[in-house]
Amino acid sequence: MRIKRFIVPFLVVIIAIAVIIITCVLLNNVVSKSRPEDVFNAYISYLQNEQYEQMYNLLDEKTRNDFSLDVFVSRNKNIYKGIEATNITVTNMQVNEDEKNGTAEITYNMSMDTIAGNISFANKVTLSHNAEKNYRLAWSSNVIYPDLDDSERVRVGTTEAKRGNIYDRNNVFLAGEGVVSSVGLVPGKMGENKEESIKKLAELLDITVEKINSNLSASYVAPDTFVAMANVAKDDTELKDKLLQIPGVMITDAKARVYPYAKEIAHLLGYVQNITKEELEENPNKGYTANSIIGKSGIEKLYEDKLKGKNGAEIYITDSQGNRIQTIAKIDVQNGENIKLTIDMRIQNYVYEEFKDDKAGCVIIEPKTGEVLALCSTPSYDTNAFVLGMSNNKWNTLTNDENKPLYSRYSASYAPGSSFKPIIGAIALDTKSITADEDFGASGKKWQNNSSWGTYYVTTLKEYGTPANLANALINSDNIYFAKTALKIGEEKLKTSLNKLGFGKSIEFEQSMTASTYANNDTFESEIQLADTGYGQGKVLVNPVHIASIYSSFVNDGNMIKPYIIYKQNIEPEYYVENAFTKETANIIKQDLIQVVENPNGTAYSARINGKKIAGKTGTAEIKASQDDKTGTEIGWFNAFTADDSSNGQFLIISMVEDVKDKGGSHYLLPKVKSILQKII
Repeated sequence: MRIKRFIVPFLVVIIAIAVIIITCVLLNNVVSKSRPEDVFNAYISYLQNEQYEQMYNLLDEKTRNDFSLDVFVSRNKNIYKGIEATNITVTNMQVNEDEKNGTAEITYNMSMDTIAGNISFANKVTLSHNAEKNYRLAWSSNVIYPDLDDSERVRVGTTEAKRGNIYDRNNVFLAGEGVVSSVGLVPGKMGENKEESIKKLAELLDITVEKINSNLSASYVAPDTFVAMANVAKDDTELKDKLLQIPGVMITDAKARVYPYAKEIAHLLGYVQNITKEELEENPNKGYTANSIIGKSGIEKLYEDKLKGKNGAEIYITDSQGNRIQTIAKIDVQNGENIKLTIDMRIQNYVYEEFKDDKAGCVIIEPKTGEVLALCSTPSYDTNAFVLGMSNNKWNTLTNDENKPLYSRYSASYAPGSSFKPIIGAIALDTKSITADEDFGASGKKWQNNSSWGTYYVTTLKEYGTPANLANALINSDNIYFAKTALKIGEEKLKTSLNKLGFGKSIEFEQSMTASTYANNDTFESEIQLADTGYGQGKVLVNPVHIASIYSSFVNDGNMIKPYIIYKQNIEPEYYVENAFTKETANIIKQDLIQVVENPNGTAYSARINGKKIAGKTGTAEIKASQDDKTGTEIGWFNAFTADDSSNGQFLIISMVEDVKDKGGSHYLLPKVKSILQKII
């Protein structure tokens, strides 16, 4: 029994030792007879993974004597990194091995993508056995490229592509290369009170003293060197006069992206800035460098690939004296494409001037074609400030401004108030929930469907002696009529109809728009919410661009036009929703909205223009916690369009202003929109 217990462990140990010995013998046999192609494949694998030290370990003794590790790594790294080599591949490898002499020659084709395009070439390497019978590679610079000698250098020259310009529909320049003023210091001319001068310069340029000192301490700086500190607007003469009073300050011209209408169209155009490290990593192989600019928002970001163009690049070999010997690869520069917008800058300016002091969003389209003629959000910001250099102080001022100048209001969604009533009316007609002439009867100034509503009532501003039909309800903006209408339509039909119009999904448009919605989770929580939706309250929220599309159906025989922002030479209208409403329904709503403006009792009567036929609808949305809340705010709307098909120009304007409670509600917008229409029709 004891003998068995001893023999079993002993046999296990013997077997384990045997396995180890056999493994070592096999491994030694593999290494001693390493195939040349295995060594070369390992070398290429290390190259692909930028493991230059490991590549060095595969070189023969002579190469190691000729090149130190540092020299080898530096040469390979500088060249491959410098040309931005990627996708390095080897094909058609042929091995000619002389086992007797322990040598081998490998021929192959190599391909790689570089800053100057693809480089492909045929090459060869030799390998030989070392003392341990392992193949090692003989290396010189011609392994990198066949015609490259060890004394020669690989150079890269680049030609920066010009970024494309942006124009309006009439070729008005909106963004492109311009001239700014570069402010800098010449150290040798700063005089004795350098610290005082630096402090004053930092204050005027809104940069830190540390940044100025850091720039001045750069290795290239000599006493007569112009050291750039910041760019300022070319026409900011007041600031430049103050700067020039500081000893050592010099101002020169510099090229930069400029925006002549910096505030008027800021949210649409956006701006460019220097690329960040993260953006550089997110956009590999697109020609960006650490010094590139990139679109950060708006059209500049949306059409970055078209605007930026492609830099030209050349990879070439020079001798030790810098003389050009051979071009390896070259691609010509491709300047960025120019972009032309449907925007009419003349109209955009009119809109901006009317609303620049308001928290407003406005869109004007040509309702027959879908061309966006103006797209404005106010208050605005100066896009040039981002290009010139946005300091932390300026950024904090912008982001902490309670009026939110960076916020694009035309991209957001808001409670529409009574401006939603034409849509409810059209849905009711199309679903045959009502007829246009149906009289709901007088209901006074407050109404509830039944006692289950408790203390909640729908209220309206005025009573009127005419029948409570669709036309008169729109003219007088009767909340009660449209609350009843929503109930007549019913939850399911209303949901189906609104979904058909594009509610619940972002409208197809170049810029991202917040989707219009009618309820949380597309469900009306109560009969009261359903009724409130009828006059644009409840939980309904609409996006101005989307509403422009819906209103366009009233002049397009019921078809919702698809708005667009990039100019097209030959206009072929596209519809966002065809047959959103019947032709008959669209015409009824159109005629009723004409009366909202033309009828003396109409809520938009003050916006009428003699000799012009205008249709429109006002809306005041209450934003409050409850029906009894007296501290809530109001959003004002006025949506209007030209209603004469024979007019030279067809225009549809959707305008929204926040905080109009103490400004007359939606009536605050009437003179502003009227002023714009008088200028353009």
